[in-house]
Amino acid sequence: MDEDVLTTLKILIIGESGVGKSSLLLRFTDDTFDPELAATIGVDFKVKTISVDGNKAKLAIWDTAGQERFRTLTPSYYRGAQGVILVYDVTRRDTFVKLDNWLNELETYCTRNDIVQMLVGNKIDKENREVDRNEGLKFARKHSMLFIEASAKTCDGVQCAFEELVEKIIQTPGLWESESQNRGVKLSNKEEGYGGGGACG
Repeated sequence: MDEDVLTTLKILIIGESGVGKSSLLLRFTDDTFDPELAATIGVDFKVKTISVDGNKAKLAIWDTAGQERFRTLTPSYYRGAQGVILVYDVTRRDTFVKLDNWLNELETYCTRNDIVQMLVGNKIDKENREVDRNEGLKFARKHSMLFIEASAKTCDGVQCAFEELVEKIIQTPGLWESESQNRGVKLSNKEEGYGGGGACG
């Protein structure tokens, strides 16, 4: 079943409690949205195979509880991840301010230096925005992250976020090749260079 899958990637979703991490994940994997979704207890985990530039990648996506009391899970959660989606809520400035804490944690526990990071400003469907798009972009540039604004509710930007992240990982062979080289897999020939637009133009 998996013969044509280029690689399996471990993707993390991190950020403060209530920013919509689980909603983004559900929208991406199941294309559903539940406004009453309960807070994640511990870690949730979903698998989805996607095709980017003719290369299939199986994503193992880990969704974490944002609450402090689940922090004991942290080291094993970060181990071996190739990509991370850092989420804040554009209507809650405190979730944006705390991004630095999450980046510090990532630096502390992550086992790879070249992990690909994507910053997502979620809940752009809401009107009471507290964080301007340019602020998010500036933060992302400062930390060499990809950036997108999204809404798990309306579906806006969700697919894009995951596709661009995977595209960048595939274009960073050191991140995944060691796990795949035994199988002699070959990249599709569309793999030159990474443009800012990525999978979503």
